[in-house]
Amino acid sequence: MSASEVARAREAHENRADALSAPHRERKARGEKHPIEDFLHTYYPFSPGQLRRWHPGWHVGYESAADAQRRGRGDVDSDGTRRWYRDLKDSSSGAPNGVRVADLERFVRERGDAAYWIHRLLTNSSFAEKPGNFSCFGLHEWAMVYRLGRGERRHESLPLRLSAEETNRVVEENRLVCSHIDAFRFFTPEAAPLNASHPTRETQPMRDDPACLHVGMDLYKWSMKLAPLLPSDIVLDCFEHALDLRILDMEASPYDCRGYGYGVVPIETDEGKEEYVRRQRALAVRSEELRTRILAVLDPLASMFADVARH
Repeated sequence: MSASEVARAREAHENRADALSAPHRERKARGEKHPIEDFLHTYYPFSPGQLRRWHPGWHVGYESAADAQRRGRGDVDSDGTRRWYRDLKDSSSGAPNGVRVADLERFVRERGDAAYWIHRLLTNSSFAEKPGNFSCFGLHEWAMVYRLGRGERRHESLPLRLSAEETNRVVEENRLVCSHIDAFRFFTPEAAPLNASHPTRETQPMRDDPACLHVGMDLYKWSMKLAPLLPSDIVLDCFEHALDLRILDMEASPYDCRGYGYGVVPIETDEGKEEYVRRQRALAVRSEELRTRILAVLDPLASMFADVARH
C-alpha cells in the first residue's frame, strides 16, 4: 500500500473505531456506567485507544513513510517505527527499502503458543466441526443470580423482571446446558451442580459451541489478541457483532433492561424461547462468517504456530 492509501485506510478505521467507542468514552468522562454496553470495554481488557489502531494484515506491506507523521502517537514509537512491525531491507545493501510489514517472526516467537491455541479453538468451534446447541435459551445469566440476595448480584443497578422466587424457579424448571467456561465460572455455587457439564479452560477448545452467544462475543477478544496479523476491519466487525450479541444476552436475562431502551425476551415462556432461538440462529450465522474470515487469515500460518507449540 502506498502512503496515501495507508492514510485513507487508517483515517477511515480510526473514525469508525472512535464512533463505536464514543458513547463509552463520554459516559466515562461523566462518571457514568452502562450495564449493557460498557461490557465490551470493561470485561474485555482493551482500551478505545487499542481498538483504533489500524493494521492491514500480516500479508500486506506498506510504505513506511506513512508512519513518519505519526511519531509518538498511538502505535507508532518516537523513532517512527511501529510495534510488531519491521522494515524490509534491500537484498544488496541491507538498508531499509521503505516497505513495512508485520513482524511475523517476532509474533510467532513471542505469541505463537497463544496463536496456536486460538487457531485451534476457532477451528473446533465452527459449524463445520459441530452442529451447535440452540437449547440453552440464555439461562447462564439466570444461573448467575440463582439464590442470590439483594446486594449480591453482578448488575445491582438493574432490577429483576421477576421476583427472586420466580427467578429461582426458572432455573429449577429448565435444563442448564452451558458449555462456555467464561459464562459457567460465574454460576452461583448452588447453580453450578445443576449444569449438564462442567467446562474448564483446558477443555475450552473442544467445548466452545458455534451457536453460543459468548463464543460469538469472544471473537472480538481473539481478533484483538491476534493484532497485527488480522486486517482491522475484521476487528471492528467483531466488536459490532459482540454488541449485538450482548444485547440479546441481556434482553433474555432475568434483568429488566427496559430503562435503558432495550426490550425483553421472556425465555421463561414458550414464546420467549422461540424468539431467543430465532435471534440466536441469525447471530450464529454472523459469528460463523466472522470466524471464517479470521481463519482464512490464520490458516496459512497454522504450521508455524504448531511448530512453536510443539517446542
